[in-house]
Amino acid sequence: MTVGPLELDADLPRLSQARSPLTCDIEAQDESGQLRKLAIPVERGLTIYVDKRELVTLMTLGARPEWLVLGYLRNQGLIASAQALDSITVDWEVGAAAVKTRGGIAALDERTAHRVVTTGCGQGSVFGGLMDQVQSLRLPMQARISPAQIHSLVDTIRLTESTYKSAGSVHACALFDLSGERPEMLLFIEDVGRHNAVDTIAGWAWLQRPPAHLALYTTGRLTSEMVIKAAQMGVPFVISRSGITQMGHQVAQTVGLCAIGRALHQRYLCFSHPQRLLRQG
Repeated sequence: MTVGPLELDADLPRLSQARSPLTCDIEAQDESGQLRKLAIPVERGLTIYVDKRELVTLMTLGARPEWLVLGYLRNQGLIASAQALDSITVDWEVGAAAVKTRGGIAALDERTAHRVVTTGCGQGSVFGGLMDQVQSLRLPMQARISPAQIHSLVDTIRLTESTYKSAGSVHACALFDLSGERPEMLLFIEDVGRHNAVDTIAGWAWLQRPPAHLALYTTGRLTSEMVIKAAQMGVPFVISRSGITQMGHQVAQTVGLCAIGRALHQRYLCFSHPQRLLRQG
């Protein structure tokens, strides 16, 4: 989905507009020995430097790298607001994102000392303190979603042009506004890992201040990391074409998130908080 240039408030960080091709062409030999040209996703490393200190390297498609960096810092709990940053500058020639803060990040070494490798593809990792935030996350229980909205949302994803359709090998996340009768897709992002895609959406949402009644769609499984990141954004519904892990289910139950999986065509399974579903008749 194409999103126009952001009109940032003066107190929000300045963002570069780094762009790079999302796919490249290669030759592959098929089962009969014939050479075929095909497009594949471009995976590239992006090393984040915070005030000139190296923090982490993300493997990414790089569709919206500045939003990815902002969302990553937000979802790791390293900054409390976007206003804490002065700028994010991405340079693909050196594969680096330079983050300049307005006052530094307190106890950065201690807060990033314990890293947990996650189940996310694309070499996902979170800092250990992220799980400690679960007990403080609670979502508004009045939010509801109807089966018709779920079906419409899944159908919108099916019809969306994507890198996956042309090149495969990527995951997608999308943010939907549920305030109307039919869900409106606000943003569609693809990356080599679903965790990067949801971080990119989180960065965009922090800048745009979207409406409150939201749903997140992901093509990947519903892990604890995905559920926590959705809850951090205040999103009460996460919908996936895949399943859910035990810890993802546990976290969803704890924070009040309605996790819906195996969502294909007219079918789905509600794994947690089914009271959020509006039943007809």
